[in-house]
Amino acid sequence: MLLAQAPTVGNPTVNVAIFGAFVALTLVVVFRAGRGNRTAAQYYTGGSAFTGPQNGVALAGDYLSAAAFLGIAGAVAVFGYDGLLYAIGSFVAWLVALLLVAEWLRNTGRYTMGDVLSYRLRQRPVRSAAATSTLLVSVLYLIAQVAGAGGLIALLLGIPNSNRFAQSVVIAVVGAVMIVYVLVGGMKGTTWVQILKANLLIVTGLVLAAWLLGRYAFNFSELLGAAVENSPATGEALLVPGLQYGRTELSRIDFISLSLAAVLGPASLPHILMRFYTVPTAQEARRSVVWAIWLIGGFFLCVLVIGYGASALVGAETIMSSPGASNSAAPLLAYRLGGELLLGIVAAVAFATILAVVAGLTITASASFAHDVYANVLRKGRAEPADEVRVARRTAVVVGLVAVGGGILANGQNVAVLVSLAFAVAASANMASLVFSLFWKRFNTTGALYSMYGGMGTALFLVIVSPAVSGAPTSMLPNADFALFPLANPGIVSIPLSFLLGVIGTLIGPRDDDAQRRFAEMEVRALTGAGAAGRPASPPAPVAQPPRGDSFAPRPTPAPRPR
Repeated sequence: MLLAQAPTVGNPTVNVAIFGAFVALTLVVVFRAGRGNRTAAQYYTGGSAFTGPQNGVALAGDYLSAAAFLGIAGAVAVFGYDGLLYAIGSFVAWLVALLLVAEWLRNTGRYTMGDVLSYRLRQRPVRSAAATSTLLVSVLYLIAQVAGAGGLIALLLGIPNSNRFAQSVVIAVVGAVMIVYVLVGGMKGTTWVQILKANLLIVTGLVLAAWLLGRYAFNFSELLGAAVENSPATGEALLVPGLQYGRTELSRIDFISLSLAAVLGPASLPHILMRFYTVPTAQEARRSVVWAIWLIGGFFLCVLVIGYGASALVGAETIMSSPGASNSAAPLLAYRLGGELLLGIVAAVAFATILAVVAGLTITASASFAHDVYANVLRKGRAEPADEVRVARRTAVVVGLVAVGGGILANGQNVAVLVSLAFAVAASANMASLVFSLFWKRFNTTGALYSMYGGMGTALFLVIVSPAVSGAPTSMLPNADFALFPLANPGIVSIPLSFLLGVIGTLIGPRDDDAQRRFAEMEVRALTGAGAAGRPASPPAPVAQPPRGDSFAPRPTPAPRPR
């Protein structure tokens, strides 16, 4: 096949020119939007000035990342029906976000997930746990995106998989551009880039899907038949479940674990949760999720067509031998359909997608550290907004450097698989504590800490000792073997364990005499939004420290006893 024989795909000069134009356009947007980032509210949430539809498009942009476009398209091209399961689980997750998270979160928080948890629990330990979780999940998700970007640019420039140093340099350049996005644009600039790239990505997906179906007289059955004919190693197994997750009992259990992480993970991702604060009201938060559901669902239908089209016109063997491996399916298909120009456009849109997502992740991680740890734990709510933003920007640089190092290590892995690991860690660390905090009156600080640290630690440990990291040819460290846990995704163990630990910690932890009043306040605010606007980011410092000075609202001072 022509693609298999060519040392490079397309013309690197054309690829880089189109890619450079897209980067320049997005940088202009970032610089123009970032002019007003003078306060913490403007830097973290864009001043909560976005409408529901605007934020819905941005949410879709945040979620339709390298995993959604490159990873899932590649998984469908190589594994057929089983690859589509990534998309199905991720789409269902937005119903969880709509019903359990969006409106409640917007009414009870201001900047970060730590605001919600500390509303009725002890501030310092809970905010520290929330910041730790946010940093860990964001870095894991960043690694997946940066690794996908490295594979994509390597494909554009014709850098072979054997030249690891050159691909590492590419990943470092991606990280540098990402840091510029965050330092200059803040949340406002990042949101407008998300809106721009979401529109570009959805239009690109529609064009590719329509072009493909047009080659087969808009007959999807003919397209599936061509995919089967061009996949002699798998044949009709490409169209039925089991090609990836049905070979053994262990792989079936792994699929259940993956599904659990995919359904609960997105509603637990810190950068998704933070987006609900960019709208002015809880009603707009719900509208934004509804918009995101329609846009994401429609795009995944296009990805299904693109994945099978890559099987039909490119072939799984060619895809897996190209730079980026399975992540190269969509760009290779674009080259097969429209030559150098379409390849350059698709690759540039995919790269803009990655840049926007990693910028959102980086600003979330830096905001959590600056707001939860620096402002409310170290400075006890007395930090100046300008100092808080300065700390957030410095944290963004550190997070970006860590992500670059992890991206170099994970280069060549399927980004959809890497993201599913981040989903598992996010759901294990955050979902139980969020649900219990919002809906369980007795839930206390001990339960939150048990749930967050226990779930997060278990998930991270099981990922490290899983086949995703070592012990298999497709692992991050293929030459090492310290895999002790047989499943590639830890969700089936770590997520239920986090709920169980939350219950155990609540039952054995000390009861808070003021918890009932604070839960009632939180419930009223979560349901009605009363008092949500203009609420201070942290409780005023009391004159005399109460026994458990952890309420988000100040407590009444008892009257002095008569002498």
